[in-house]
Amino acid sequence: MVEPSTSPLLGLDREEIAALVSEVGAPSYRAKQIMDAVYRQRVEDLEEISTLPREFRERLAQSGVTVGAARIEKKFVSQDGTVRYLIAFADGQSVETVWMPEGDGGEAGDGSEAGDLAERFAENPTSDTSRAKALSEENEPIAALKRYATQKRTTRDRTSQNGASQNQGRASSGRSTICISSQVGCAVDCQFCLTALLGVKRNLTAGEIVGQVCAVLKDQKVSPPEDRINLVFMGMGEPFLNYENFVKAARLLVEGVGIAERRMTVSTAGIVPRIHDFGGESIRPKLAISLNAPNDALRTRLMPLNKKWTLEMLMAAAREFPLRTREWITFEYVLLGGVNDTPENARETAELLRGLRCKVNLIALNPGPGIDFTTPSAERVAAFQNILREAGIPAFVRRPRGRDIYAACGQLKRTVEVATLPEPQLQSISPATEG
Repeated sequence: MVEPSTSPLLGLDREEIAALVSEVGAPSYRAKQIMDAVYRQRVEDLEEISTLPREFRERLAQSGVTVGAARIEKKFVSQDGTVRYLIAFADGQSVETVWMPEGDGGEAGDGSEAGDLAERFAENPTSDTSRAKALSEENEPIAALKRYATQKRTTRDRTSQNGASQNQGRASSGRSTICISSQVGCAVDCQFCLTALLGVKRNLTAGEIVGQVCAVLKDQKVSPPEDRINLVFMGMGEPFLNYENFVKAARLLVEGVGIAERRMTVSTAGIVPRIHDFGGESIRPKLAISLNAPNDALRTRLMPLNKKWTLEMLMAAAREFPLRTREWITFEYVLLGGVNDTPENARETAELLRGLRCKVNLIALNPGPGIDFTTPSAERVAAFQNILREAGIPAFVRRPRGRDIYAACGQLKRTVEVATLPEPQLQSISPATEG
């Protein structure tokens, strides 16, 4: 039996919803009511849109219109508060989306306290250099970063009395980050990433990308712009290989859901033509580039797409990218023990990035089955970081989040084995040893 075709509202912009309303002969103001219900109230069924007359809702349903909300199939909770969601779609495919409370511990601009320091350092590296060096030498650098970043925190970050009364019962959310996927699987084939082992199944629609965010916001009981939520397009897939849907989703997240573009970051493995296109978008998240090696031979070994878009091409695109005021490019560098983490690699990286308005996020490999690399020691990570900083390049070590539930960077592979444990046990699993 052939299933009747449906037309989801999630993924439609204002103009498309207005056209739908006009097509069924309803007043134009119904478009705003639908837009608010789908993106701000995050309804899951037409019957929940109480602002619409029942007769109108019935007409929409008879026309095959649905909300198209994403469905949370499974949910895994880490001992550090990170939540990995398995989000299911109507065709049986699924992706993973990650909730990181209070930021991710190192992504400047994500709202985390360490991120605040990263922003401050990138804006004025000279004044903060000595302080940054001192912090990197402490036994607990993340804690030190947090203490420093909060020394001059202003009252703008405190919840107002009115906000407090409105937000009673909500999860602690003000500076949290959602990591979202853009494809089912990934075609880029980075050798150190679990997602690459899946291959690519298909692109996500704009509605499926936005739907992940709506599902997580609803589950966490938070609502932007009242709650300051940050988004990183760093989940499963390469956003720039699903460019049109990614761009439309970013626009809907700003105009519909209410998340500011300055609180979004998109990561690309280096799809050079799309980096040029991205620079001209009217609504544009911040740009992060997955670097991982300072020369073509090593980068091609780790990231086969470097054969097509070499470091020379990638760096030319980065230098031509039209940065806005107080904006910089983030370069992500996954450190693999004994492979790309030597002092010489660090010096090469510093030379490669010299003169660019940028910062580097260092990520010690998050291990997983099927990955033939090891996590470097904390000493090697610190040495790499210090060489970059001595060269005047802001460099920060990203704190791993959710390693115990396969939610950390590079670990997303729709892993369900941990689902066999009861949630209390799951929350008490010890994370993989760092270093």
